[in-house]
Amino acid sequence: MKQEIEIEFKCLLTKGQFEKLIKAFNPGPFILQHNHYFDTAHFSLKEAGAALRIREKHGQAEMTLKEPAETGLLESTVPLSSEEAASALSGQIPANDVMAAARKLAGSDKFIHFGTLSTTRAEMEYKGGLLVFDHSSYRDQEDYEIEYEANDLSGEQTFHSLLTKFDIEYKPAKNKIRRFYNAYIQNGGN
Repeated sequence: MKQEIEIEFKCLLTKGQFEKLIKAFNPGPFILQHNHYFDTAHFSLKEAGAALRIREKHGQAEMTLKEPAETGLLESTVPLSSEEAASALSGQIPANDVMAAARKLAGSDKFIHFGTLSTTRAEMEYKGGLLVFDHSSYRDQEDYEIEYEANDLSGEQTFHSLLTKFDIEYKPAKNKIRRFYNAYIQNGGN
């Protein structure tokens, strides 16, 4: 199991702002990825400020548990075979170190696949961090965001300077699973 601390800064954008940034930075090819979200029936992970997902991209899959850390989020990740990912989506979640941590955190061993958020993403190095351009679709909604993944909290200044340079008002973006859950709840949990 691979573990790392994730420190990121995000801003929701309009489609026009997103296109302006793409034109300015020309970040390279956009890659399609699918984030499949899991939790207990009572959203125990969500209540703990955590999230469990399987991400599929480039024909590969990985399972990640994100949970609060002293600074940022602790990401614990294991690779999955395509068969394991398909089984998880069908209700047979594989046993691994990430699932053991999720079960402990949730106090349950019963997890449900609640849905999928798909993102076209482009990334590029920027001032010592990673600049990420995301266009996501989920539950009949879509949104655009810019994200800056930094090595420490000083990345926040770099991120806000970029927004100021392009005259973009900072609109904090909840993480993707929170936006997905909000849409899920708005649709009555269907």
